Amino acid sequence: MRSCLFKVLCMGPIPTHFSFIMDGNRRYAKKMDMGEGAGHRAGFFALVSVLKYCYEVGVKYISVYAFSIDNFKRRPEEVKTIMDLILEKTEGLLEEGSIADQYGVRVYFVGNLKLLSEQVRIAAEKVMEATAHNTRCVLLICIAYTSCDEIVNSVRECCKDKMEEIEDEEGDDLVDIEKHMYMGVAPDPDILLRSSGEKRLSNYQLWQTTHCTLYSPTALWPEISLLHVVWGILKFQRSYAYFEKKKKKML
Repeated sequence: MRSCLFKVLCMGPIPTHFSFIMDGNRRYAKKMDMGEGAGHRAGFFALVSVLKYCYEVGVKYISVYAFSIDNFKRRPEEVKTIMDLILEKTEGLLEEGSIADQYGVRVYFVGNLKLLSEQVRIAAEKVMEATAHNTRCVLLICIAYTSCDEIVNSVRECCKDKMEEIEDEEGDDLVDIEKHMYMGVAPDPDILLRSSGEKRLSNYQLWQTTHCTLYSPTALWPEISLLHVVWGILKFQRSYAYFEKKKKKML
């Protein structure tokens, strides 16, 4: 049935890049009377299902907001629980039969990685190296990330590399800045889904979402299902002509 549904969806345009803000894990744990960290663990299983649906329907790039720089301000116990889970699941991507192995996914960890513990950073680097040969799909895990940090870092790197061109007023500054973005390895998102009904971007991909369909289902992240992915793609298809027209005007 899912295969038939995806064939119908493919009659229209399919987003190249589907982005997700995985909001509501803690509220889900509270709602279900679960222990600390259980909501995030449930959210991981929801993520795996969402990734499968998107890759099966033909989405090439998926990005997820896994951990904001601002999240480091939470209680140390909570941060440690989340980081331990991230480490566990990151190392799991190296195993045979993982989603990266099944779908030929190249994995990028995107953000200010020096803020991570050495153990998590090394695991992330191993995954990126191990999946570098995969070409079928791409997964961008935004961790220790905020859009403001990304933009500031990009401007700094641009100034370092392009000081002579800037002084001579040569080159395209906008292109140079975009090249140095953490998200520069992927095209801009076509649709961004934020679970739990929130309509804020929360410092996530502010630069990249100028021409992007926004979708905010009320379901908490662990409750996100096939239905939400399908409805999100339908929303993208409804607004596709409008955004394509806007993009052409910008050229």
